[in-house]
Amino acid sequence: MFDQLYQILKLLRPRQWVKNIFLFAAIIFGGQLFDANHLIDVTLGFIAFCLLASSAYIINDLKDVEKDRLHPFKKGRPIASGKVSVLQAVILFIVLVTTSLVLAASIEELFFLIAVFYIILQITYSYFLKSIAIFDILVIALGYILRVLAGEVITGYHISAWLLLTTVSLSLFLAVAKRRSELTLLQGYDAKKIQAIRSSLSHYSENLLNAFSTMFATCTFIFYSFFTFLEDPAGIKIQISLLLPDFLPYYLQRKWLMITILPVIYGLMRYMQDIYEKNEGESPEKVILADRQLLASVIIWGFLVVFIIYVIGG
Repeated sequence: MFDQLYQILKLLRPRQWVKNIFLFAAIIFGGQLFDANHLIDVTLGFIAFCLLASSAYIINDLKDVEKDRLHPFKKGRPIASGKVSVLQAVILFIVLVTTSLVLAASIEELFFLIAVFYIILQITYSYFLKSIAIFDILVIALGYILRVLAGEVITGYHISAWLLLTTVSLSLFLAVAKRRSELTLLQGYDAKKIQAIRSSLSHYSENLLNAFSTMFATCTFIFYSFFTFLEDPAGIKIQISLLLPDFLPYYLQRKWLMITILPVIYGLMRYMQDIYEKNEGESPEKVILADRQLLASVIIWGFLVVFIIYVIGG
């Protein structure tokens, strides 16, 4: 029984739920993180998206069960290995989708529409779009962007255009890294077998994906830098004159968010090191959780953002 429950939990891929933290972007950067009502609503939205994401992975595994059995690692997935039956997976999918959409409808009408669009997009991706080169990357990136927009819809607070562009470029960077890692894992396989496992991979080369990766990593850095320079956070501002004496230039007093560029640069460089030197990247959340230095840079970035917005106020 416990093994069956473990296999079902494995099918849900709870590690992937980390991606849904993107829903909190609007209230964090909008200075409303400690607004109880909004925090509860976004947390409920987070739960709804976790259920949606898990249901999307079930559909993906049902569609790719034969291809996964040819893959060096995916053949151990619950459905591909036969440890969870197709009927069990279908029932679980229906329960998760129904629960998540009911929850989404209780939060906000537009959020419900985004949730419906998200699951339709994921089903379309599993059956059609992930076999089309370029489109498969764009859809993965769109999933991150929808999470940010969902957070905006729930709270009514909007992130700046520069931060949205940062989200777009970062999500594309992570999607390209995922494809590059998958291509690396299949080195030594002939073109026919790669086509059988994932047809879109046969249209990519490492050089092309390397160029995409460099382009989107650069865009992420540039867009985020513009955001930190141009943004004027409207959070809880506690006057701490000892840290911000009057004789300091105005530039130094008002642009503290630019400090957060440092962990962002390090995080991007470290992630690229994992991609190119360790051949990782197929699962972004796995890379972040497994690499202590990368995880530390994310935590430091998060701490600095909250401290600057909610304590220093700029």
